[in-house]
Amino acid sequence: MRACLLAVGLLFGAVSSAQAEPRESADAIIVDSTGRAGRTAALTFDDGPDPRNTARMLDVLGEHHVKAVFCLWGEHVRQHPELVRRIVDEGHVLCNHTMRHENMSTWSPAEIRRNLRATNAEIHAAVPGAEVRYFRAPNGAWGETPRVAAELGMQPLGWRLSVGDWNRPGADVLVRRLREGIAPGSVVLLHDGGGDRGQTVDTVSRFVPWARGAGWKFTLPARGGG
Repeated sequence: MRACLLAVGLLFGAVSSAQAEPRESADAIIVDSTGRAGRTAALTFDDGPDPRNTARMLDVLGEHHVKAVFCLWGEHVRQHPELVRRIVDEGHVLCNHTMRHENMSTWSPAEIRRNLRATNAEIHAAVPGAEVRYFRAPNGAWGETPRVAAELGMQPLGWRLSVGDWNRPGADVLVRRLREGIAPGSVVLLHDGGGDRGQTVDTVSRFVPWARGAGWKFTLPARGGG
């Protein structure tokens, strides 16, 4: 009987470990492109999940059939696990954005590893088995984080276009900045958390139909330095 229970325990332990393992390889190159030719772009959203605007952003993305990357704070995940479940259920991709938006540019690899693992643990508590495919350093302060993230199976994720939506200049300004700044292959940095992001939601709802009409396709960032 003990042998049977031990075997079952080992089996479940193996399954649990396998769920947390990356399903694709990653390297320490910071990707800022879709890695695809032509008018392609990837939308990425930082600092959520946020109860005020993440759900609204998901509504907009769902309406237009766009898949995006959500870069999550571990602390916010703990507070709003239902939003993380919705992000995954609707086919979007997860990104580790540290526990509390820490600047880890001077941290040791061991300190970085503890933070990234703690953030992933919060994500997996909300959505067991969810794959965390990317890591983004807050404010682009990378230090040793790209190497550590890659060792944990997460591709370091940068950006080519940031329109300063955290300053809330108004949706008209943000739409103009997106239209003028978008370039083939761009990873676009936007925010669904960290403050009032209603302008960003409105901007995405206006920009995506315009971009589609202009021949743009929305996809995901490259992996493995592609």
